[in-house]
Amino acid sequence: MTHVHLSGLTKSFGDRTVLDGVDFDVAQGEFVSVIGPSGSGKSTIFNVIAGLDTPDSGIVDAPTCAYMPQKDLLFPWRSALENTTLGLEVQGVDKKAARRRARELFPIFGLGGYENARPAEMSGGMRQRAALLRTVVQGREVLLLDEPFGALDSLTRTSMQGWLQNVWLQYQWTVLMITHDIREAVYLSDRVIVLSDKPTRVRRQVEVPLARPRALDVVTSPEFAKVESELMDVLISSY
Repeated sequence: MTHVHLSGLTKSFGDRTVLDGVDFDVAQGEFVSVIGPSGSGKSTIFNVIAGLDTPDSGIVDAPTCAYMPQKDLLFPWRSALENTTLGLEVQGVDKKAARRRARELFPIFGLGGYENARPAEMSGGMRQRAALLRTVVQGREVLLLDEPFGALDSLTRTSMQGWLQNVWLQYQWTVLMITHDIREAVYLSDRVIVLSDKPTRVRRQVEVPLARPRALDVVTSPEFAKVESELMDVLISSY
């Protein structure tokens, strides 16, 4: 079942064409990463899918999505629990019901016992998990993750990648993720979409034929290296 369908998507800002006929589908329960040169329109595609921007032409068929931006954007004066219920409160969910729904996820997201902690009292990885919890608790069918781990150090990022794979396997969300890290894209994804430089089109869609769950040492396997090399070649030729 197709969850997201884009066809002939175009978008310009003034006389600058950013998207020039972007086409791809995402199946229900699929984890798809989007990579491409900096400034190639990845976030513009996400904004269109999320309904935050309007394309000039083309077809966008997607359910209401939950969107996690690059930064955690947690309010420093709100507790972790209060931050994670913000999206529900904006939707008009009763505050007590919103907190009950969010609180149930805290142990699953490795945040048990930190419900009352302020963001300054949490590590970078914990803040990112709180931001993802805030996204997931909204109950949307599709998650849009815009470089969710881009601001983290290498060790924390690796840990978060393994954690995200595990919770995704548990809940089988439909996920679209922007990343500049090819290795991250291969490790987490069922398929990787490579964009060209502006004006942007889809250069290639690469399947990742690696069994799940994936241990961290899969990155040293020949199969992993083959996919990583193909993506690198396509990405370099996009500049």
